[in-house]
Amino acid sequence: MAWLYLFLTGIAEIGMTTAMRYIGWPQKVLPLVAFLIAANVSFALLVVATWTIPLGTAYAIWTGIGAAGTVLVGILWYDEPVGTLRLVFLTLLIGSIMGLKIVS
Repeated sequence: MAWLYLFLTGIAEIGMTTAMRYIGWPQKVLPLVAFLIAANVSFALLVVATWTIPLGTAYAIWTGIGAAGTVLVGILWYDEPVGTLRLVFLTLLIGSIMGLKIVS
């Protein structure tokens, strides 16, 4: 169950970073509320996941899922550049996340 929480915390982080894109200045209320909710859900689930999963492993996987997911959201929805090296390093990041899961 802890691994499910850890996966969900990564998804919440992707939501948090996506909402951050829309906050702007002056702050828009709905994106700010979405950001705060996603941030709180992400941290709360991370805490629960670390009750079972070692902190270093959980933190690395949490940030990895968030980073990889945010890159994919940027590529798929915001027309951010898709370069060969970017995809290579994204693949390495995802492979590293899977490796941490396997050895934990």
